Amino acid sequence: MHIAMKTVLISIAMLFLSGAATSFCAETCSTATCHAAIGAFKNLHQPVTDGDCSSCHQQTVKEHPLKGGKSFGLTAKGADLCKICHDEFGKKKLVHAPVKDGECLACHKPHGANGRFLLDDSEDQTKLCLGCHDSAPFNKKYVHGPVATGSCTVCHDPHQSDTKALLKGASRELCLSCHADFAQKMQTATIVHPPVKKESCTSCHDPHGSAWPNMLKQGMPDLCTGCHKEIGKKIKNAKVPHKPVIEGKLCSNCHSAHFSKDKGLLVADDEKSVCLGCHNSAKIGTPPLANIKKDMEGKKHLHGPIQKGHCGGCHDPHGSDFPRILTGNYPSDFYVSYKEENYSLCLRCHDKNIVRFAETTIYTKFRNGSKNLHYVHVNNSKGRSCRACHEAHASDGPKLFSAEGTKFGEWRVRSRFQITATGGSCAPGCHRRYSYDRVKPVDLAFPNKK
Repeated sequence: MHIAMKTVLISIAMLFLSGAATSFCAETCSTATCHAAIGAFKNLHQPVTDGDCSSCHQQTVKEHPLKGGKSFGLTAKGADLCKICHDEFGKKKLVHAPVKDGECLACHKPHGANGRFLLDDSEDQTKLCLGCHDSAPFNKKYVHGPVATGSCTVCHDPHQSDTKALLKGASRELCLSCHADFAQKMQTATIVHPPVKKESCTSCHDPHGSAWPNMLKQGMPDLCTGCHKEIGKKIKNAKVPHKPVIEGKLCSNCHSAHFSKDKGLLVADDEKSVCLGCHNSAKIGTPPLANIKKDMEGKKHLHGPIQKGHCGGCHDPHGSDFPRILTGNYPSDFYVSYKEENYSLCLRCHDKNIVRFAETTIYTKFRNGSKNLHYVHVNNSKGRSCRACHEAHASDGPKLFSAEGTKFGEWRVRSRFQITATGGSCAPGCHRRYSYDRVKPVDLAFPNKK
C-alpha cells in the first residue's frame, strides 16, 4: 500500500480508537490521494474552508476507506443537516419545491463550486433552472434582459417568497425597480394608461420571452383590441384602413402604451402634431401622402377642428368606410347631384338647413336678400360640392375660400372671392364676377362688375 495512504489510515484509526472519531479535519481528508478535488473549487463551503469536516460527516465504522462500502455518514439527513448552520426556510407563503422537499443539493454543491452560493455558475443560472423548468418561454425571438444573461434570481427568490412565482416583490414594483427612468416619467405624466396604473406589467408583457417586440404577450393591434373591442371591430371591418394601424409600429405609431400628456395617450401633445408627423412630406407612402403641413403653413384661417388640434373631427384614425378615413361622406368630385347623405361629413357640424331652403334670412349669410346662394350652388342635379369653393384644412381667404382654387382637371378654379360688410362677390371662372348683398339685393339676372 502507498506510504501516504498508510499514513492517512493510521491517523484515522488512531483518532477512532482514542474516542475522537469526529475530530478529523479537511487536511486529513483532502490529501493528494484521497479527496483532493474538494479543495480545488473557487468557492468552498465554510466548513471545508475551516477544515471542519466533522460538522457534516461522522465515522460509522472503524475501517476507512472501506472496500465496497462507506465508513462515514452525515450527521443529519437532508435539509436537517443544513439547518444546523443555516436559518430554516418555509416561513413564507410560497416555498420553492426543492426547498420544501428538503433537497438543498438539487441546486447547491455540498463542498464547493466555481460560482457563488455553492452553485456551479451563479452568474448564468440558465442551466440550473432549466433542469426543472420548461425551456420554451426562454427560447423566443425576444428575451428579457435578465433571462438572456441567466440572472433568474434578479426577479425570483430561489428559496421562498410571499409573492406568486417566488417574485422578490410585487410585480409592478419589481419591474419599476429596474425601469427607474420609466417610473420617474410616469409620476409626472398627465395621463396614465389604466392597465399601467391599476394592473401588473405582466398584463401586457411576458417577463421571460416573446415572439413580439417589447416583450408583448400578443402582437399589436390584437393586444390592444383585447380591451378596446369596438376599435378592434372597426379596424377589422373598415373598407379604408389607416395604414399606421396595420403597418410598421402599428398602434404605437400614434399612441404611447404607458403614459402621455394627451387623453388619447398620443405620442405628441395633440392630434394635429401626431398626424403631421407623417403628413409633412410628399415622399411618404404609395401613393404619396398629401403634405398637409405644407398646405397649412402660414395660412391665416384654419378649419375649426384643426384650430383645436383635433383632426379626429373629420378623420377616423383607426379606419373608415369613407375615402381618406373620413368620418362621413365628402364628395370627391367637383359636380355632385345633391343628396343629404352625400354631405354627411360637413353636415355633422354645419346646419343642414344651409342647403335645404331656396329662401332664408337666418340659415346662411351667403345670400342675396333672402335668396339662399348655398342652395343655388349646391341643391340641384349638377350641384357644386363643398370643395368647389372651400378648402378643408386651411386658407388665406375668409370662410376657408380657396385662394389658389380647386383643381378642375389641369386647371385651378380660383374663386377670387371678396367680402363686404353685408355681402361680397366672386369670379371663379364658372361665371363672370357676381355680387350679392343681404341688405340691398343685387339683380342677378345679368352679370355685374361691381
